[in-house]
Amino acid sequence: MIPSELILESGERFSGCSPAWQKGPFFGEAVFTTGMMGYVESLTDPSYAGQILAFTYPLIGNYGVPDKKDWESGKIQVKGVVMGSLATHFSHHSAKQSLLDWLKDEKIPLISDVDTRALTKRLRAHGVALGAIAKPGEKIKKFEDPNETDLVRGVTLPEKKIYGKGKKTILAVDCGMKENIVRSLLKFDVRIVRVPYNYDYSDEEYDGLFISNGPGDPEKCKKTIEILRKNLERNKPVFGICLGAQLLALAIGGSTYKLKFGHRGQNQPCLDLEQNKCILTSQNHGYAIDDRFLPTGWQVLLRHLNDNSVEGIIHKTKPYFAVQFHPESSPGPEDAFYFFERFYSLL
Repeated sequence: MIPSELILESGERFSGCSPAWQKGPFFGEAVFTTGMMGYVESLTDPSYAGQILAFTYPLIGNYGVPDKKDWESGKIQVKGVVMGSLATHFSHHSAKQSLLDWLKDEKIPLISDVDTRALTKRLRAHGVALGAIAKPGEKIKKFEDPNETDLVRGVTLPEKKIYGKGKKTILAVDCGMKENIVRSLLKFDVRIVRVPYNYDYSDEEYDGLFISNGPGDPEKCKKTIEILRKNLERNKPVFGICLGAQLLALAIGGSTYKLKFGHRGQNQPCLDLEQNKCILTSQNHGYAIDDRFLPTGWQVLLRHLNDNSVEGIIHKTKPYFAVQFHPESSPGPEDAFYFFERFYSLL
C-alpha cells in the first residue's frame, strides 16, 4: 500500500493509502452509504455505476466476498471505493476471497485509512461532489461527471431474457436491475420477461409492468420514458422501484430533482401514509420526485422521515404505483416486501 488521496472538485483532499497496482487518477461522483454491512451487495448494485462509494462504517472486508451467485449483478459497478479501515483478514463460511483481492481482480480502485467521518460531514454539508482517487499532490485539470452520460446504457441487459413459468406474465424493464428483484418476483406464480431499458414492449403481452432501479439522472432515459408513457394507456398494473419511480413520475408529466447528498444505506426510515406506519428501508438514490408537480389523480404514497422527501407515489384509481427504496433489500431489512405482494395482487 502506498500513499494516495481522494481529491474533490471543490479542492478538499483526504489522505489515505492505495495498492501499488493502481495507476490513476480514477474519477467518479463521491457519495457515502450509512450501512453497517452489505458491502458486496452495494458494490455490485448497478445503481452505483459512475460513483466513488465511501463506507461510513469504519471496518470493511471482515467477512470476505461470497460466490458470484450472491452478488446483485455480474460485476462490481462502482468507480472506486473509500474506506476507513480495510480488513486484512476475513472469516465467513461462504467467503471465497478477500475484499482486496476481489477489487484487484475487478480492477476497481480503492483508498483506505481515510477519515470517512470528515468526508461524510463534508458531503452532508455541501452535497455530493465529483472526485478522483489519485497520487498525493496530483493536480486534476478536469473532473469527469458520470451524470452527463447515459449510465443506464452501461448496466442494462443486452437482450430479452425469460425466467419462470408462472401463470401471470411480468414485463420487467431492466434499467440496472438488481438480481434480488428477480428472486423476489419469482417467489410468486409468475413468468418474467426481462428486457433492455430502451426496448419497445408495446406489442408484448403481459399482465403487469415492472420498472427497475438504475443509476444516474432519470431525465437521460428519454426512450424509456417515452415507451412507458405510451404503455400507461393500456391500464395494466405498473410497479416501479428506485429509478423506476422517477421514470414513472416523468412519464406522467411530473418532475424530479437532485438531492443534496442522496439516500444510501440500509437504515432509511419511511412513513407509509396509507397505513400510517414506519418501515425501515434499503436505499440508494441521488434523485427524487418533486410532489409539487404530480398531475391530477396521483398522490404521495410514502415519505422519508429524515427529510420528508417523496418515497413513493400511487394513482388514486388506476393500478399504478412506485417506491423510491428497495423492497427487495439485499442488503437491508425486509419491512417493505409487502409492496411485491401488492403488485402481484393487482395482476
